[in-house]
Amino acid sequence: MVDIRERASDEVRPDRKDRPRRKSVTFLLVVATAAFLAAAGLRLLGIDGTRYTIATTALIPYITAAGVLLGVLALLLRRWAIGTVVLLVAAVLVAAVAPRVFPDSRPNGVGFTVRVMAANVLFGTADAEALVRIAREHRVDVLTLQELTPEMVADLDRAGLGELLPHRVFAPEPGASGAGIASRFPLTARTLAAPISLGQAGALVDLPGEDMEVLSVHPMPPVVTEGPDQWKRDMAGLPEPDHDGLVRVLAGDFNATLDHVALRRLLNQGYVDAADQVGAGLEPTWPSGGGVWPPPVAIDHVLVDGRCPVDDFDVVDIPGSDHRAVIARFVVPQP
Repeated sequence: MVDIRERASDEVRPDRKDRPRRKSVTFLLVVATAAFLAAAGLRLLGIDGTRYTIATTALIPYITAAGVLLGVLALLLRRWAIGTVVLLVAAVLVAAVAPRVFPDSRPNGVGFTVRVMAANVLFGTADAEALVRIAREHRVDVLTLQELTPEMVADLDRAGLGELLPHRVFAPEPGASGAGIASRFPLTARTLAAPISLGQAGALVDLPGEDMEVLSVHPMPPVVTEGPDQWKRDMAGLPEPDHDGLVRVLAGDFNATLDHVALRRLLNQGYVDAADQVGAGLEPTWPSGGGVWPPPVAIDHVLVDGRCPVDDFDVVDIPGSDHRAVIARFVVPQP
């Protein structure tokens, strides 16, 4: 009898020893699941919220991938309920994020092909010669600039921007408040958005045939210490597309990804994101340099009128800037 009891005790003891480990694993999975569901909820419920939640929403592509891995791990560890819930929510996020890597069908459209480039020049410290060279190589027609300083204007002129894109609407300022538009075609300054804390230049571009309006976009970053209220006001003040009038293009540093409510509002009004249209919607634009922290995200965009078929989109490094430039090629329909 003693041998039988001792043998039975020995058989039970290992299972008892495993219980704390299993509880610890379950606890860690529950904590990770709660964090994932909280982050996913921001995107699925359409909450921009505070500067911290806005920063979290910018990471939704990464969070989506982490959710898939977490769900698979939970199932492998036989935490069926956790794994099922996580994978169901992750699947909804995948449905929102994955289409950005696949090109949309190109609508039929006949008109004038335009190449628009947007570049944040980081307080005017970007390499002007490299910027002009890239604009020349990509045959850019319209260039929008953010954080344009008087010194940067002089550098661009020395680099030959005036010969390449002779028409301009510039409002240079020290620091981050300057903005500008340079074009191969004649420009007329236009006020397309309400005044904001950072400069946003607007212009009518006199294209052969139908003209178009362009706004150099640069709302206040939402993660500043003062909070995101100014960013929200700036984004809300961006103009809607003019469905019955001229094609309107918003190009620049939006400080927002396609997962933020403030940017999705513009898309719901009738703009299309050029990168998303050609399957480059996850191509990061900030910070440049290929580092892993902060995780690179896509906050620079070219939003075009939904009537404009988009043919190409490129993201290019600009030495001296923490942003990569974005270049979109699309068709402005002609009457």
